[in-house]
Amino acid sequence: MRVRVHSRVTRRHPEITESDVVTAFENTLRARIRDTYPVQTVGVGTDASGRLLEYIAVEDEPDAWLVFHSMEATRKVLIEVGLRR
Repeated sequence: MRVRVHSRVTRRHPEITESDVVTAFENTLRARIRDTYPVQTVGVGTDASGRLLEYIAVEDEPDAWLVFHSMEATRKVLIEVGLRR
């Protein structure tokens, strides 16, 4: 599986590196598919430092993902993926 991170992620959140995002994606704790077109996946995973990061990604080709949003996990996304009430 290949994971690419859009450059806007690190521009908007300089405290998060591409490596952090890829690690969080690979260490997904919970994710769900949104009813959008194209289909988006929202998820929460841990980076190498143990931070909970949220991400939104699209599968842009078979077995390849583009993460276009990532930041420290918010309450809203934790609720959306079922990790918090």
